[in-house]
Amino acid sequence: MLQSAVQRPGTLTSMNSPSSSRRDTAATASEHTNKDRDEGPHTTDIPRGHPISPPYSTRMSLSLSPAEETDRLLAPTTAESSNSSSTSLGETLGPGVSYPEPKPNTRIRLGFGGGGRQVAINFRSTSPHPPSRRPLTGFTTRLLGGKTYKGDEEKVYHSSPPFRRHRSGRRWFGISSMRPILRGLAWWLSRYKSFLFFICLVVVFFQAGLWAGHSHPELLAYPSLLDPHLPEIMYFEDNAHAGTITNLKEHPIPKLMEDAEDAFKKKLSRQSKTLKDAVKEYKRRYKRNPPKGFDEWWKFAKEKDAKMVDEYDGLIKDLEPFWALSGEELRRRTIQVGGLPSMDIVRVKGGNATTFYLGSESKDAEISARAHGFRRMLSQFVDKLPDMDFPINGRAEGRVLVPWEHQNFPNMTLQDSSKGVEAMLGGPFRPDWGNAGNVWDAWRRTCRPEAPARRLLSSQRNIFVSQPPSSHLSSQTQSSPVSGKDFTFIPTTSANLVDYCNQPHAHYTQGHFFSDWRTIPALYPVFSPARAQGFMDIKIPSHYYYGSTERYTYGWDAVNLELKEVDAMEMPWEEKSDKIFWRGASTGGGSHPPGFSPQYQRHRFLRMSSEKSLTTNRTVIFPNFSSTTLSPTTDSPTPPHLLAASIPVGLINDEIMDVAFVKALSPGTYPGGLTAMHADHRFADSVPLGKHWSFKYLVDLDGMGYSGRFMAFLASDSVPVKNTIYEEFFSDWIQPWVHFIPLSTSYREIYNIHAYFTGPPHAALAAINSTLVDLPLDKRRSVEGDRRLRRIARAGKQWKKTIGRKVDMDVYVYRLALEWARLWADDRDSMDFVLGWGS
Repeated sequence: MLQSAVQRPGTLTSMNSPSSSRRDTAATASEHTNKDRDEGPHTTDIPRGHPISPPYSTRMSLSLSPAEETDRLLAPTTAESSNSSSTSLGETLGPGVSYPEPKPNTRIRLGFGGGGRQVAINFRSTSPHPPSRRPLTGFTTRLLGGKTYKGDEEKVYHSSPPFRRHRSGRRWFGISSMRPILRGLAWWLSRYKSFLFFICLVVVFFQAGLWAGHSHPELLAYPSLLDPHLPEIMYFEDNAHAGTITNLKEHPIPKLMEDAEDAFKKKLSRQSKTLKDAVKEYKRRYKRNPPKGFDEWWKFAKEKDAKMVDEYDGLIKDLEPFWALSGEELRRRTIQVGGLPSMDIVRVKGGNATTFYLGSESKDAEISARAHGFRRMLSQFVDKLPDMDFPINGRAEGRVLVPWEHQNFPNMTLQDSSKGVEAMLGGPFRPDWGNAGNVWDAWRRTCRPEAPARRLLSSQRNIFVSQPPSSHLSSQTQSSPVSGKDFTFIPTTSANLVDYCNQPHAHYTQGHFFSDWRTIPALYPVFSPARAQGFMDIKIPSHYYYGSTERYTYGWDAVNLELKEVDAMEMPWEEKSDKIFWRGASTGGGSHPPGFSPQYQRHRFLRMSSEKSLTTNRTVIFPNFSSTTLSPTTDSPTPPHLLAASIPVGLINDEIMDVAFVKALSPGTYPGGLTAMHADHRFADSVPLGKHWSFKYLVDLDGMGYSGRFMAFLASDSVPVKNTIYEEFFSDWIQPWVHFIPLSTSYREIYNIHAYFTGPPHAALAAINSTLVDLPLDKRRSVEGDRRLRRIARAGKQWKKTIGRKVDMDVYVYRLALEWARLWADDRDSMDFVLGWGS
């Protein structure tokens, strides 16, 4: 039933005649000037006060086609209608009132007196009633500019009266019909504009954040953050767990090794042979003259038989920002930063080097050891150096993070430090973060403004959101075992391959972003043993490498206090175990913010390599050397076919892994405490350094900072498998895949590294039904792979004996001191080295 309003006698008047008394007004055809048009809907008036009209309505118009307009004009056929407050659509429109039959989907629009409201009623009628008495059913109503009418069958509910009357009297079509709507909309917007602006701002902010947060590739528990181009691996299934790779003609590791060996040979061969050549090469690379004393340095380097005399790009890059500071400013900042916590000063004065501490809090032996180690590196040439100071970082973590804007627009930061370090840093410097920030928040400001890391929501995204709660590994349940992520190898270390500015979610995988120690947000000179991406520390050799200790030095005889060429616990290659070995403490980061230590680099590797699951699979791809044949045209062996097998990670870990924590550090910061840490990771007894030489594969992982055991691993007859995000002083001198095997931050390729060099594990042979499955390891070991692995071990050992020596560290520090002395001076041009005419 259509509920009509009660019409109060004597109060309702026509819109066109406001003062007239209540009466029936018939709409005639002459009122429509558009009835002769050939297209477009036409309208006709409904008498004011008609029983069909809603309360306070003054006009109702029915849209008709042009051909039917004259015959379909809606007009009452009798006199005054009843004062009834309601009328049934199943009945007539009123006593003695008839109306022409509207066609289906005919729209009647009821114009209210103002405020931009209008009701449109769509008629759909299939009733067999005569046209003059057919009920209107199944219609819908719509309110423009106000609340919506809801109609169901024969019922319709009217809204409240309009908030103002329509004054124009124009019909509800065309531009005129939009004016009341626009007026109402303008009034509403003017009243609630502040609220609307806030809503729009919130929507835009969240949409931008959600877009940035979901614009990354699919997240996995151990995602491949590196994406080198590799051909798609096609898999043709032989059974549910194994198959033959057909479109990859050879394993990628031999090509990686060959390319690396060629690159290293070219680097060695192009080193300068004379002082004149070295000066020319220096000027070509760095567009300036060498520093004063360069000739003395050259003589020293040749006396020490240094192989790398031109490869100092990393050193020059470290010092480049300080050219923007004057000598006076640099000297002042050196003293200021030297007084901060965990900083030491090594001072060269009058041909001697001394170490002292400017800070007020107490020091520990570790902090002193770093500065004393650097002082010893200066001892052989300190008498040739001018006076200057070196601020030495007392910690393994990086210290200096300067925002991108301050690096590129110096006018945005204070350039004159004469008011003190507190003025430069914006207040007193606290050694730890407390509740006032963290390393990641400081680090991401070193990125360009448009980088995803600068967007707060994107930079806070957790890379492990898709990780199943019951496992720290991503499950591979597909029948095809081939996975590109398990078979992806990186050409170098991860120091500059992972772009944290564009992949900010990856920062959760590295503990140094959660360090407890506050970074320095201004350009201060700090000399540190390693440098991570984004930091501005200046690299120097680690005192662990330079000194001789039982924990960090290969061949150290702690009884006789002498360094031997071969360690007493070294083993012949043939007797070494083929397992992958690692021991260490659960270091790797701090707790700012807390709760993220399970994702630090060491914890992730431990969980992956000690996983016991029989449902989580790893894909292993390996050469089938039994398929090798001689080419009929060249008489050279053809590459072997590649086989693939998907095997439970628990089986392969038991067979090839021997990794464990030996000490739980800060278990209180681990979710669940010490109990949870022991449940999630394998723990074992501590072992001496010499125990490592019993294994062919030695994993080297970052801790709180760089790994101090890398040089010892290189000196051994084993192969370092190194993952690091740090650059060190020797990074320009060493070659991955020649001297060590680089490992990505996901670690997932380590199973395929082992499968290539040692041969497929027993579980993989069982999966492909190989006849070798019953043979012992020494009978089924890959001869070609083992030969290549031993070649890397020998090359690493040779590098350590010829390029990674203590005297090579002296050569590096001597060159660094000359460059620093020039920056330290007021007249830097006077500190240039220029060859004489006769040179």
